[in-house]
Amino acid sequence: QVQVVESGGGYVQAGGSLRLSCAASGSTRDINNMGWYRQAPGKQRELVASISSGGNTGYGDSVKGRFTISRDSAKNTVNLQMNSLKPEDTAIYYCKVDVVNWRTTYVYWGQGTQVTVSS
Repeated sequence: QVQVVESGGGYVQAGGSLRLSCAASGSTRDINNMGWYRQAPGKQRELVASISSGGNTGYGDSVKGRFTISRDSAKNTVNLQMNSLKPEDTAIYYCKVDVVNWRTTYVYWGQGTQVTVSS
């Protein structure tokens, strides 16, 4: 089992910045990909950014150039630096951790952290 805990959400004005952090604990030896997703009211959960164990990153189109994902594999943490925030970035942000064991991927989610961007 892996426990995933996010922190760093909050309230910010448009154009501002926030930094989200996520820490995984428990059976973390086989962590593979880590990432951030978000879900706004009435919308489906969508990918924000992901990072592989090798450091390869991917971003959702709406955040490219504004958000940066980083990872400390030794500490099992992943961060999301969010700059130039827009009201449409308002959502609950979830950290996702993939653990690969015996060719099976187990997915663990955090409880989510609220990000609110005012116009």
